Amino acid sequence: MTSTNQLIHEKSPYLLQHARNPVNWQPWGDEAFAAAAAADKPLFLSVGYATCHWCHVMERESFENPEVAAALNDTFVCVKVDREERPDIDAVYMAACHLMGGRGGWPLTVLLIPDRKPFFAATYLPPDSRFGQIGVLDLCRQIKALWVSERSKILNAADEVAARLASSFAFQHSEVLDMQPIETACTELCKRFDADYGGFEPAPKFPSPHRLLFLLQRFEKNGDIAALKMAETTLSAMRCGGIWDHVGFGFHRYSTDAQWLLPHFEKMLYDQALTALAYMGAFQLTQNPLYAQAAEAVFAYVLRDMTSKSGAFFTAEDADSEGREGQFYVWTDDEFHDVVSDVPHWKSILNVRPEGNFHDEATGKPSLSNILHTGKPLTWWAQRLNVSESDLEAQWTELRQKLFDIRSRRVHPFKDDKVLTDWNGLMIAAFSGATGPLRRKDYEQAAERAANFVLSRLSDATGCLYHRYRDGQAAIPGFADDYAFVIYGLLALYDATHRSRWLEEAVRLQTLMDEKFLDGDSGGYFMTEDTRELPARPKELYDGAMPSANSVSLVNLNTLFLRTGGNRWRDKAMKLAHAFGGTVSAQPLAFTFFLTGLDALLQAVIPAPKHL
Repeated sequence: MTSTNQLIHEKSPYLLQHARNPVNWQPWGDEAFAAAAAADKPLFLSVGYATCHWCHVMERESFENPEVAAALNDTFVCVKVDREERPDIDAVYMAACHLMGGRGGWPLTVLLIPDRKPFFAATYLPPDSRFGQIGVLDLCRQIKALWVSERSKILNAADEVAARLASSFAFQHSEVLDMQPIETACTELCKRFDADYGGFEPAPKFPSPHRLLFLLQRFEKNGDIAALKMAETTLSAMRCGGIWDHVGFGFHRYSTDAQWLLPHFEKMLYDQALTALAYMGAFQLTQNPLYAQAAEAVFAYVLRDMTSKSGAFFTAEDADSEGREGQFYVWTDDEFHDVVSDVPHWKSILNVRPEGNFHDEATGKPSLSNILHTGKPLTWWAQRLNVSESDLEAQWTELRQKLFDIRSRRVHPFKDDKVLTDWNGLMIAAFSGATGPLRRKDYEQAAERAANFVLSRLSDATGCLYHRYRDGQAAIPGFADDYAFVIYGLLALYDATHRSRWLEEAVRLQTLMDEKFLDGDSGGYFMTEDTRELPARPKELYDGAMPSANSVSLVNLNTLFLRTGGNRWRDKAMKLAHAFGGTVSAQPLAFTFFLTGLDALLQAVIPAPKHL
């Protein structure tokens, strides 16, 4: 029988994945750091998440390798952290990684002294050194030698990084709030925009729905046609590309190329929520049915595969199955031909080729597999093939179901079935926002079931939020993101239903958030309530894969002002905007969701010009 380590007692699917490694993993906690002090060892901190491809690679290569595990156990006390359970730990040590010159990513590898200060950071490490990158075995040898004979170098490095950590979470105030950062962000997006394929980076390309929401808002408020075109081009290209699962629906995490073809195949709940919000925003402005169909397909995927019996939403689905990334999603030419032999034009429409339609990312050789993608909407294909669009749609509906049925018999990627409060808040907002425009009562019901779950099962006796629920257990005191995102969802639910309960709950949670997280000195919201566990108290503003709690709070506070008429919410929104105004003005493109809140706030506060 395979032995287990201390992770076997955890609830996190990611930690449980490592519970049978020969590495003597411990969960994050005082016990691990006390053990390191007692054993006089540094700590090896590994941070990742259950559906992370490179986390799986490092586990197979190193953490399941008896030789590597023995070296790790001999040199360190080893600690595993699920970044989705503990985003505060991830935020602090990712900031340390950047301070030490690392590029960031997961798995995040950090070496700590027993007082939790970091002195080395990297991401994925191979077992043996290669191509100028240190391997785990050499790292163990070098650190053990330094710890024994030159420990002062490690301690000094740790003190230096810890002293600089607070600066990673410091932001510049501004006395003046105006539209300039909003205009600058629009200009920068125009410069970066890929007119051929949409998006704003060459590769890899992330959906970044908050940028699209920002552009859609600029069109709505100012009639900016260029902003609308950038958003529409990107949304259409994503929906027709390989980043979209054409058979089972839902968006993969990001595309490794500029054409949105070859994704990293993870499916994250937050991506489904944010992309659905963007597609619905575009639909409401343009009435283009393509966008409504895209949002409805996202919702169909979430309701089918990502919703618990209690109505809460699961976290993610893995990229890997049968030991290979994307194995569940790709098709050989023969597999596909067996399904479409009577309608051969679908091989052209979905870009299926005998040699495969993408190259292996590692070797650069033809993959012999195909990622189904249309490249263009079906309306375009109907015109090219000189068939009616309705006939083509009917063919695709039948063909897609056949492909889905065949695919369902494959080994399904792992599902991370924990429930995260903050991500559920985003999904509540997405379902709520689609209820009225699409006239879908079932979306309203889905949003209300999830909201009731959060407020009953993810709240303690005093009404404070927990961060994670799994296997009957709610745990981990809520972070600022949990409060901000749930408030965002509840306000959208109030707008959809006009039920006062949801507005009252939003007000209650915002009051709690102010009490727990507000920085009374510099303004803005800390991520955590205190600093006891970490060498710095994180405060985040960057709108990355998800918008920050501070950006969402700016939108929330302005919405509370508009819905209640309470000037205290407007005043809080103004203080929040001022607290980060200098930083946002210096680099506005990094804070586009914040800018949507700033735009709405300024238009609500600045009187409209009087007409003669």
